[in-house]
Amino acid sequence: MRPVVQISLDLTDIEEALATATMARRAGVDWLEAGTPLILAEGLHGVRALSERFPGVSIVADLKTMDGGYLEAQMMAAAGATHVVVMARAHPETIKCVVKAGRDHGIKVMGDNLGCPDMVAGAKLMEDLGCDFVVHHIGYDERRGIAAGGHRMPSPLDQLREVVHAVNIPVQAVGGLTLEQAVRTPEYGAPLVVIGAPLAVDADAFRTADGNLEGTLRLICQKVHGYGDVRVGKNQS
Repeated sequence: MRPVVQISLDLTDIEEALATATMARRAGVDWLEAGTPLILAEGLHGVRALSERFPGVSIVADLKTMDGGYLEAQMMAAAGATHVVVMARAHPETIKCVVKAGRDHGIKVMGDNLGCPDMVAGAKLMEDLGCDFVVHHIGYDERRGIAAGGHRMPSPLDQLREVVHAVNIPVQAVGGLTLEQAVRTPEYGAPLVVIGAPLAVDADAFRTADGNLEGTLRLICQKVHGYGDVRVGKNQS
């Protein structure tokens, strides 16, 4: 598939999120993510504002759904989301409900393996239950807590190849990647490149990062889109 650049709007103010999204689209970013902080702050209104401002653009609602799967996905679809996120650690029935809502309402489902004792098994479960994408995710608190204890900070790159080769659906790697690492994830067979905290957003203040963000995003988009088609999962040679 053609590589995709997604910006995670992990912001708490809708006007700042809309301004950042406008700049990101101008730079060539493909998908816009209503990050969890934005959904907590603005809820459906934030997703609806992004959808109305950017018609025809993919809007990922990072709900991190753990229960009430059908209703949450249905509500986000009605607000204009094109993708929703459900957690692998949720009950399988919840994942099935989100997948059913996705089919019923014409949106895609991303299964997130954050916190799974076996990350590869979590990814396989997501595929088996009907998710359209896998989010291979090392969490914010997990990374910082382990590093604070004097240990090496874990990275999604540690098992990314294993996850990619375990499934036949596209994979996205999230969690503490540098810009250079994020841009190279298509080389691992993971074509969905996410730029978010702390790359585009201040990870502590949850506000837009300083500097020439638009220029940086433009270079990222040029690099990622330049990979051409990426074979995903078991279809890799």
